[in-house]
Amino acid sequence: MKSGIKILFFLPLLVFIILPRPDSEEGPISLSFRSDKSLMVGEELTYVVSYTFIKLGELKFIVKDKKTVKGQTYYSAVGYIDSYSGIPFVDLHQIYESSINKNYYSTFFRGLVRYDEYQSFTDYYFDYADSVIKIKKGRVKPYQLWTDSTASAPVEYQDGLSILYYTRMNTGDNKTKVVAGFVNEKKVYTTINFYDKIVPVSIDAEDYDIACTKVDGETNFVSVFGLTGYFEGWFSADNAAVPVAAKMHVIIGNIKLELKEWKRPGWTPPKYEQN
Repeated sequence: MKSGIKILFFLPLLVFIILPRPDSEEGPISLSFRSDKSLMVGEELTYVVSYTFIKLGELKFIVKDKKTVKGQTYYSAVGYIDSYSGIPFVDLHQIYESSINKNYYSTFFRGLVRYDEYQSFTDYYFDYADSVIKIKKGRVKPYQLWTDSTASAPVEYQDGLSILYYTRMNTGDNKTKVVAGFVNEKKVYTTINFYDKIVPVSIDAEDYDIACTKVDGETNFVSVFGLTGYFEGWFSADNAAVPVAAKMHVIIGNIKLELKEWKRPGWTPPKYEQN
């Protein structure tokens, strides 16, 4: 991006695997995913991103589709990041798309970033059968290919969007995971702590405290969205596990994300009940 200011929604809570040392290419053991939660096609979640008292922009996440190919289930999701007009030094317009398998690993990722003069793309094709990630980067119009390369894939990885949905499916239990992802053409690792305690979370969009469970963790890299260091997130304490709020550190400092609008048939944020 032209500026060093980037915005991120939520947690690079990458893949459900047992990891070796970060510099090892040996294959960790991938475990089958089990959860009482599920994604809903058509779900739309919109968030406000704030830096101190300044509202920087909005993020929207949509579960677009669910398909079965050769007996395997895949979800497709898209995320939109847009800064508000008139914000000094911040001009972000990005689209991220992911294809996610039944265990919530990424099988495809596309990132589109709009600049004043052109729009760039980054595509990752995760070919786990051949243990390879195919990487293509370039300009959209007029089309120009800048990068056409590969990287090894000894395990299944997460990308910058699919990690959100994987995290949701894991919330609500006490556990700590070291997880792996593929970000900016690098294999990266994050420690995430999940908690089962139900806590109240207040947002402007609802007139009562929402029952949530918490996630926190630490990254030692800068992700495609600018996240680095310590983060916290709160998810609704129900089978939807909707992200409600987050606090995290990005390049410009600490930011806050808060659920503003939602479209999920039959879902209402669960009310926190004091015992």
